[in-house]
Amino acid sequence: MHATLDHTMMRVEDLEESLDWYQSHFDYEEYGRWEADTFTNVFLGPADKHEDGALLELTYNHDDRTYDFGDAWGHVAVRCDDVYEAYDELMDSGVEDYRDPDSCGGQYAFVTDPDGHEIEIVERDHGAKWSLDHTMLRVADADEAIGWFTRKLEYQLFRREEFDDFALYFLKPEDAAPEEMSVELTYNYDGRTYDIGDAWGHVAVQADDLHEFWGTLLTRHAEDYRDPESCGNRYAFTKTMDGHEVEVVTN
Repeated sequence: MHATLDHTMMRVEDLEESLDWYQSHFDYEEYGRWEADTFTNVFLGPADKHEDGALLELTYNHDDRTYDFGDAWGHVAVRCDDVYEAYDELMDSGVEDYRDPDSCGGQYAFVTDPDGHEIEIVERDHGAKWSLDHTMLRVADADEAIGWFTRKLEYQLFRREEFDDFALYFLKPEDAAPEEMSVELTYNYDGRTYDIGDAWGHVAVQADDLHEFWGTLLTRHAEDYRDPESCGNRYAFTKTMDGHEVEVVTN
């Protein structure tokens, strides 16, 4: 089991506005689109994305609903060579000033998309510019959350940062390419719990064989949330103990 992270899904209220924002400011290209009767999914990423790099999925529901962000999902992070230059470039192109590098100790920065999803800008020496580096999830119990990803998906903890009030844990498949997206688990020490909301949808992992992968997850006591049969044998969903949805898709 490798379980490469395939994409992160977020829900948007105006598809054309969101597409224009990501294509204008991040120069994203459309990698795929699924038009259903009640919703549309569009997959975006840089033109020079690594073959194992992740995509961003925008989901637009046709009923004009609005969304609640909750606080269990944090952000997606995108890569750049120089955070100051990247932030200035975004400001010059009309992106709203949110958290500049100086306010983040000169190490990273944040912007928000038209719906309010937070996007962190991080410096990396690998991966295409604006490619997805990680998706951040807040968890109520760090040990349980790390255990879920290591046991269910065979992920490896490759980086940890522990501070006075919180800790960050980064995981992805063992032997993953540097360009693959990782999961960042954020654990606050004050015992708070989180609201999932519905503005963020899921992270997705790749499987060579959907049914075999699903069977392995169930053997490892992952939640049987939406099995392959209930999803037309095209994909499936489980959940972490914190309620974050994890989709399983075929390569």
